[in-house]
Amino acid sequence: MSGPAPEFGFVQFEFGFLLGPGDGRFLVRAAPDAEPESVLVMTTLGAPQRRFLAGRKGREVTDAEAEPVPTSRATVTRPSPFADSAKAEAWLAGLRGDPDAADAEVSDGLVILNRAIHAHRASRADPHARDVSADSALVVRIGFGPGEAVADGHYAQAWELPGDRRHTRRSMEAPEERFAALMGGRERVLACEELVLRARADLDAGRAREAALQARVALESLLAEMPSIPGDRRPALEADREAVGRAANAALEGDLEHDLAQDLDAVVVRMESALRARRLGSA
Repeated sequence: MSGPAPEFGFVQFEFGFLLGPGDGRFLVRAAPDAEPESVLVMTTLGAPQRRFLAGRKGREVTDAEAEPVPTSRATVTRPSPFADSAKAEAWLAGLRGDPDAADAEVSDGLVILNRAIHAHRASRADPHARDVSADSALVVRIGFGPGEAVADGHYAQAWELPGDRRHTRRSMEAPEERFAALMGGRERVLACEELVLRARADLDAGRAREAALQARVALESLLAEMPSIPGDRRPALEADREAVGRAANAALEGDLEHDLAQDLDAVVVRMESALRARRLGSA
């Protein structure tokens, strides 16, 4: 007589759009001979049937109705089961009582998911396949259960994170006002703003090599586009050329060492801070 099915910890995300990699079960490794890091299961829920139109002419409409959209579910499961249910319950209870640990668990899951999207983007040469964040998810769950069942929505225990835990922190900025100014041509988006955002996205997704190369261009662009950087930030940013240069040169050879990656993150933080001060100054 077999015992209870082993239980695995998981983080699960649901999005109101299709994720590039499509449905499937993927064993995630850093290298072919490395131990598995996790198992990623992608599932599409409620996909509407495609309409088969006669020929290629499309159809005439006089009123637009909302089109039904599918939901994509991504489940990142730990590769090893818990020793027993008590261990699993203690793990989940610990995360519920420690917001920082729960956020770290979600971030780790997003790194795996965005690695899959990155692989899809490269394999399909699709520049429009985008990374995702917890903020863009309809639902984020953490829990445990039998490995094959959790991807289908059957859990031993699961916790849905409240929506306000996943929202961007409030600040003194007025993004709606700036959006209107940008759309109305009263302001313009600096090239460095987009480049710094890309460097941050690469760092958050665990792509330190790409972030280093992106940050080098972002820093030069920021220094050129912002001759009057608010406060006393310019000397520090100019000094950051050395750290970014070392990181970018190392990135051309391979993975970044931990110290270089930390230095790179600090430079990106300083660039983000300078851009934030600029936005506040123009608000």
